[in-house]
Amino acid sequence: MAGLLRKIFDKFKSWIAWLWVYLIVLWFALVCFVAYMLKGPLRIGENLAFVYMFLNNLTPKFYVALTGTSSLISGLILMFEWWYFKKYGTSFIEQVSISHLSPLLSRVEGSNGSSGGDSNATGNHANGQPAITECKVWRNPLNLFRGAEYQRYSLATSKEPLTYYDMNLSAQDHQTFFNCDCDVGKPDYEIMQTTWRERLPTARIKAAKDALDKNPECAPAMILLAEEECDTILEAEKQLKVAYRYAEVNYRKSLQAQHLNGGSDTLLRRDTNTIVYIKRRLAMCARKLGKTKDAVKLMRELMKEFPSFNLFNIHENLIEALLELQNYADVQALLAKYDDISLPKSAAICYTAALLKARQVAEKFSPDTASKRGLSTTEMNAVDAIHRAVEFNPHVPKYLLEMKPLIFPPEHILKRGDSEAVAYAFFHLRHWKRVDGALNLLHCTWEGTFRMIPYPLEKGHLFYPYPICTENADKELLPSFHEVSVYPKKELPFFLVFTAVLCSVTALLAFLTYRYPDTMGHIAKTMVAWAVWPAYIIMEKLEAILPNSFIL
Repeated sequence: MAGLLRKIFDKFKSWIAWLWVYLIVLWFALVCFVAYMLKGPLRIGENLAFVYMFLNNLTPKFYVALTGTSSLISGLILMFEWWYFKKYGTSFIEQVSISHLSPLLSRVEGSNGSSGGDSNATGNHANGQPAITECKVWRNPLNLFRGAEYQRYSLATSKEPLTYYDMNLSAQDHQTFFNCDCDVGKPDYEIMQTTWRERLPTARIKAAKDALDKNPECAPAMILLAEEECDTILEAEKQLKVAYRYAEVNYRKSLQAQHLNGGSDTLLRRDTNTIVYIKRRLAMCARKLGKTKDAVKLMRELMKEFPSFNLFNIHENLIEALLELQNYADVQALLAKYDDISLPKSAAICYTAALLKARQVAEKFSPDTASKRGLSTTEMNAVDAIHRAVEFNPHVPKYLLEMKPLIFPPEHILKRGDSEAVAYAFFHLRHWKRVDGALNLLHCTWEGTFRMIPYPLEKGHLFYPYPICTENADKELLPSFHEVSVYPKKELPFFLVFTAVLCSVTALLAFLTYRYPDTMGHIAKTMVAWAVWPAYIIMEKLEAILPNSFIL
């Protein structure tokens, strides 16, 4: 019954909307009719004759000024439209038009298109594709040290490699990792709870030292000092080793309390996060200092001690370290475990799988030979792996092929976005260069991916459709001096093209009018006469049918 009443109500609303449209058209027709019938008292004919005489008496200077002013105004609009499009990716005129006209149009189209929209949404879910793609930001598993790397880069180049949005996300992560509800009453942890939120690095370092004054065994404070105060990786490693000793003691106490007394889960989770984070950063320090085997050992220990702990994606650190050792068999074993349909993909997994398959054929691969005899099974597998990787993240090849300059990776990345591509290429470019012919194979085949997915925002080949929100999220994560890669390339909005054409045409008319004033004046008068001629014909027909005026 309720559904029937709703259908009747929606039908009534649609009739009311259409009625308003017809009333507006009828009102406009009545206004025209009344104006015609009162043309005598209103002296409409005399006024039109005066306007026509005024236009005939205009000098060419007027047309030069008119076209020049029009060209100037349209040029200003074009420059503003272009700036707005480059900054926000859309047309200002189009956006304002949609925001103001869509409420009016939705009254008419909403009732007629509601059923179709619902069925479309249902169809998307039925096909297994989400109706709205959310752009989730992930922590970069290979993020650099702020003091030893980011800060030194900033001092050397006078450029900030990290955005405030990125650092704010890191502050939220650290608050979640290293603090819990059981820290109430502990002055050192209470200081650290607010320290991560400090905007200035000097304020964060000072607060961390204050926390160490309260408790010399405060591991989170040592983590902050290792991340932000230490100027070299060696100093950071020494600080983290001290923090690891205290974190290990706290972890064993929490684990023992959990087994004996049923202690707090949040406290154990906090101490687990702390010890895993420190040991992972120690492994990364070893990797940066050239002790790659020690780094691999630490990462394997972490994955063995905490097999279900996927918070920091340690397997991606291990993949990069094993590639440095050229231990491709172990890398393949890791991919067999983590390149699973039930696990979230990443550029590291997809492109490493492509690299391993390309390694088998890249050295002897020749595009001319392949075009003559066709691709072998192994070569086809390598090309398919490259197409799969490019479909997942189409931004990576330009960095691997050095078609775009690399920058320092952010602390957070957007999967399938430009930020992930920067982070992957920053650490893995050397591994692709080490394999002879791998970059050549990538160069010859990567663009073929786009022929398989002509409409990537609507339908993918091996993955979900490419998310439409990556550009805005990447602009928040990447520094302003970096040109964010956009995929797929956006077509120029209609109003931008329209203003460009309008500016060009008016500028041409201004030049021609200035150069040939008499000819252009004659053309303008002829065009005005042609434009007015249908109106005169209609007026003559109406005068033959209707009386001249109701009021004589």
